[in-house]
Amino acid sequence: MKTQLKGVVVSDKQDKTVVVRVESLKEHPRYKKRYTSHKRYKAHDEKGEFKEGDSVVIEQTRPLSKEKKWRVIKKI
Repeated sequence: MKTQLKGVVVSDKQDKTVVVRVESLKEHPRYKKRYTSHKRYKAHDEKGEFKEGDSVVIEQTRPLSKEKKWRVIKKI
């Protein structure tokens, strides 16, 4: 199974591309305090059906462009 991540669409201004913000919970190695961090991924959206604010699942795929290596699978 390919890597899948859950996130929220933060931008849909590009053609056939959405920017998805994925949050993760991390723990500090020494102090053991838990904190959230986030990363933004550019994902392929062929039909342009996903809009800003949608919760989506993205899946890793072959490189589609210089920065786009993810594809939107479904809306949650």
